Amino acid sequence: MDPEIAALAGTAGTTVVALMAGDAWRRTREGVVALWRRVHPERADSIDAELEATRTEVLAGRAAGDRQSEEELTAEWQGRMRRLLVGSPAVAEDLRRLLDEISPGGADSAAQIRMRATASGHGRVYQAGRDQHITEA
Repeated sequence: MDPEIAALAGTAGTTVVALMAGDAWRRTREGVVALWRRVHPERADSIDAELEATRTEVLAGRAAGDRQSEEELTAEWQGRMRRLLVGSPAVAEDLRRLLDEISPGGADSAAQIRMRATASGHGRVYQAGRDQHITEA
């Protein structure tokens, strides 16, 4: 698989799920449904329903403090986006434009993160491109 498609799908799935609980949700949903309507018009309504169902789960998970649920939903949407892009690579530019519109970092925000670390002896390195929660006994 093309690494650019994988990276774009990962960014798109993460962004879509992350924005479900915020003010940009309506525009995000409309944009994602429009992509599917362009490529698979017969599936657009079901994608819309799946987005709404996912949003309900994200909001419930956040209210309950269930981070794992949101991570699983993110992985599901990353997979959907990847399959959409693999089946219709021409939609990649439309997806990038949508991400630029809805996300502060845009489509390339994940590609801009570069991390490198070296630990020796008993040293530890903690790196994160986003939230990081460390619990040590």
